[in-house]
Amino acid sequence: MRRRIARLRTLTTSAALVLGASLLLAPGPGAAAAEPPPVTDYCGDNCADILPPGANGNATLAEILSHRLLGTQPAHADDQLGPYDALSSGYPSLTDDKLTEFFNDASFGVDPDQVASVTKPRGDVTITRDKKYGIPHIQGTTRYGTEFGAGFAAGQDRLWLIDLFRHIGRGELTSFAGGAPANQGLEQQFWPQAPYTEKDLERQVEYIKSTQGERGRQAMEDAQAYVDGLNAYREKSKNGRYFPGEYVLTGKIDAITNVGEIQPFKVTDMIALASVVGGLFGNGGGGEVESALSLLAAQQKYGVEKGTEVWETFRSRNDPETVQTINDGTSFPYAGKPEKARGTALPDAGSVRREQLVYDREGGATATAKGAAKAPKDPVKAPKKLKPLQGVYDDGVLPADLFGGAPGTPGAGNPANKKGMSNALLVSGKHTESGHPVAVFGPQTGYFAPQLLMQQELQGPGISARGVSFAGVGMYVQLGRGQDYAWSATSAGQDITDTYAVELCAPGGGTPGKDATHYLYRGTCTPMEKLERKNAWKPTLADSTAAGSYRMQVFRTNYGIVTHRATVDGKPVAYVALRSTYRHEADSIIGFQMLNDPSYVKDAASFKKAAENISYAFNWFYADSRDVAYYNSGANPERADGIDPSFPVKAQQAYEWRDFDPKDNTSAQTPPAEHPNSVNQDYYISWNNKQAKDFSASGFGMGAVHRGDLLDDRVKKLVDEGGVTRSSLTQAMAEAAVTDLRGEQVLPELLKVVRGKPIDDPQLAKAVQQLEAWHKAGSQRRETARGSHAYAHPDAVRVMDAWWPRLVEAAFKPGLGPDLYGALTAQLGVDEAPSAGHGPTGAHAGSAFQYGWWGYADKDLRTVLGQPVKGWTKTAYCGDGKLDACRDTLLKTLGQAVATPASEVYPGDASCKAGDQWCADAVIHRALGGITHRAVQWQNRPTYQQVVEFPRHR
Repeated sequence: MRRRIARLRTLTTSAALVLGASLLLAPGPGAAAAEPPPVTDYCGDNCADILPPGANGNATLAEILSHRLLGTQPAHADDQLGPYDALSSGYPSLTDDKLTEFFNDASFGVDPDQVASVTKPRGDVTITRDKKYGIPHIQGTTRYGTEFGAGFAAGQDRLWLIDLFRHIGRGELTSFAGGAPANQGLEQQFWPQAPYTEKDLERQVEYIKSTQGERGRQAMEDAQAYVDGLNAYREKSKNGRYFPGEYVLTGKIDAITNVGEIQPFKVTDMIALASVVGGLFGNGGGGEVESALSLLAAQQKYGVEKGTEVWETFRSRNDPETVQTINDGTSFPYAGKPEKARGTALPDAGSVRREQLVYDREGGATATAKGAAKAPKDPVKAPKKLKPLQGVYDDGVLPADLFGGAPGTPGAGNPANKKGMSNALLVSGKHTESGHPVAVFGPQTGYFAPQLLMQQELQGPGISARGVSFAGVGMYVQLGRGQDYAWSATSAGQDITDTYAVELCAPGGGTPGKDATHYLYRGTCTPMEKLERKNAWKPTLADSTAAGSYRMQVFRTNYGIVTHRATVDGKPVAYVALRSTYRHEADSIIGFQMLNDPSYVKDAASFKKAAENISYAFNWFYADSRDVAYYNSGANPERADGIDPSFPVKAQQAYEWRDFDPKDNTSAQTPPAEHPNSVNQDYYISWNNKQAKDFSASGFGMGAVHRGDLLDDRVKKLVDEGGVTRSSLTQAMAEAAVTDLRGEQVLPELLKVVRGKPIDDPQLAKAVQQLEAWHKAGSQRRETARGSHAYAHPDAVRVMDAWWPRLVEAAFKPGLGPDLYGALTAQLGVDEAPSAGHGPTGAHAGSAFQYGWWGYADKDLRTVLGQPVKGWTKTAYCGDGKLDACRDTLLKTLGQAVATPASEVYPGDASCKAGDQWCADAVIHRALGGITHRAVQWQNRPTYQQVVEFPRHR
């Protein structure tokens, strides 16, 4: 392949770095600055990536109507979906030469004969798009022009999505896009986490400018240039009548008169949007009230001492059998259990209630045909009746919880169930065929249409990178590659959110009620701040919901947002959530700026320095031609001595974060050396598993069986054999992506128990044989051939799906009792099979087996079998520890599973018929606009993914 060295350029001399004052001046639209010296791409042909469904996420009204009537797709809307899908069946024969069949060439620039279009929104920036996938390659001769071009390209590819998400972040989605339950759920999910006023958002911008030095000032200038470019496209598309068609379908613009407006974007919109992205993938902690309730249930069942011991067993704060990213035993203590806890504020039994969020609800019922909005008159003939747009407008997501189930459903209370789902596999050059490190990594951000992430290449003064950014905050590449290095992240989820119990008070004295709106802050009775959002909506073509309205309300204290009310020792309290990144949604921009700066990141050490400036909870991974490295980022608060972060804490100064100042929510934070970090370990894997010894996760589920085992076992085997290549490491990832965790890791113990004696029942014997054959074949959920829409072992898969929840309940509920079992399953769901509704996209989310009771069952079965077990009770729960009784329990539930028809195991939904096993698992991109895409084979893999091996270094 011809290289692109001569055409894409960026400044490399010290006089022209990011801080060079002359480069910060923006020439007018017709002016062109001098060409910078050339960029060298050190990856050769060894960098590849992919992001389904396609780069283009905008569609005009005509394109939407054509799609709905004729099934057509806008150009580049779904052209990466096929290669992405094909890997699930094509990986067994993968070679390095075949990687481009499943991934894009991620080299810098575009070959001349592959240029599809060239756009110059200003004289100092050019946007070149390639023919194959339409990815924007942005080359600026000034810093301002580069960022302006990034914003302009973002408008070209994601204008509607960016508008949608700024309204989600501001808690105004229903007023913007209609009152469908899914829209209500989105704003109810996110706004209470970051209920900012415009003044709050402006203060965050000023905080970055005033406290982060020259880089902070530059970051906000870059953000403004990005917004300027986004607004430039907004205006051009409106005037040219090629704006996204959703603006017509939601009544924002009249298709005939062009009357209406796409509201201008502001830098503060980027802060609101960043709060949504951070809430989806970069937060950690919380859920301390739910932990307190499950602890109380355990203590009520067993007494305080025994109950606490049982609870800690299930909490698994430092399980010695769990898979860890840093696997050499290095300890990084954080958020662990103190020897003697201080300040814990457990609620009185039966006193907890969740704070009400929604008030004054009116209307909102499904609109009748008579009351539905009229179809627009448009040069493109509209159908007589438009169905409501799918996805963000439909009823497919419960309003209470976008991620993992409404309150009261198993696992809904566990914050770990609501975090991002990404993976990484890196092998040191000591164990590769070439002698250079190999990495296969990416974020698992769910499947949306259009995708939340967007691909771009940025080349300009102080910026040289290609990869992806979240739409609307793409001033820099957030995950991708530089000239001679690549980086990626997985959600870490460590505890950066604490719950405080603020004592309620009456301002004039007397006894406060449980609903009091004043609280004691450092001895003074202080009023809570009431924050509101009033939303009203009308029926639109995009939404069949009738007109309606409601008001969201939260109370804010110096210790955070009120989430629950209760009594502690008889006194009324409000439980409030304090997140270290609250009021700091965009601070991480400094770290991303550094990662994009070729003059800053030159090696593993400087990479880690850049990652230190990212305040959200992520695991960061790095590879160049010499080194692999890992750093866990996050604004980890330094807690007072003796604080147990798993439970609510009294809101008193003695128990606050060290140096806590509520004005900007600042405090002392743990130093970088105390964050899990490493360079050149033999290999690294991460799939949202435990980071290192003594580094406590924020939720349940880091036990003996974790989906990280699917990667760790395979990569360790490759490393032991040596000669690892890009294709062999990709194969390890791809094989794990279609493997059932229960079948690989727990089924062997289940079979040992049930095979302890001959099985007389022929139906049970047949089921056991089917499960054994499935396990021997790899416990996979993979098509027999691409496009067959059928699994090789469909009966075994169905039996496992039906058996697992039954066997767990039968094994554990009798011993724990219904109350404690219910409390523990509220903390950690029993199962997370591919067909379950979970993850950022609800059902059909791809991500599976992130958290469940697999580790508990594995330990318990090994205890029954008399095998060595660490970190578990001496007596098993299954059959009260008796092998024959446990065997009877498993066989009884297996019989129930065998008798359950496929139509009940896979009940069907709007996309699938009941009983369709393949479709129930299938990945379906949840539409956030007017374009939908076909379902594809289930794969438990990153949404955006890179495969890299750098042969050279600067």
